[in-house]
Amino acid sequence: MRSTNLRSAFVAVMALGIVNLGFVNTAQAGIVGTDTMISTNRDVHLAAVQAQLNRAEVRAELAAMGVDAAALDQRVASLSDSELAALSKRMQDAPAGGEIIAVIGVVFIVLLILELVGVIDIFKKNP
Repeated sequence: MRSTNLRSAFVAVMALGIVNLGFVNTAQAGIVGTDTMISTNRDVHLAAVQAQLNRAEVRAELAAMGVDAAALDQRVASLSDSELAALSKRMQDAPAGGEIIAVIGVVFIVLLILELVGVIDIFKKNP
């Protein structure tokens, strides 16, 4: 009796498995261009950096240090994708609050990146 119940349960499971083989789910996929992926990641990083730099206390501190807000926005927009990703990660990892050291550090990093890229010339090079 017990083997009959076990056998009928096994047959039921196998029948269900065979029936489900006919209902294979198909995945719909399309080609995603490189430009789409790059612009999406760039937009995310740019939005994160802009959100941090648009805070009132950051703008006030930058203005006190003599940094023009329009020039800063233009310089951030001209960063390459890898530089923007690094800056975004660094800004996300920075401690929250109005710590002046963190703000100065972020500004220094931005200016250093722009100097290395050749966008600005803060550190004059002697010929």
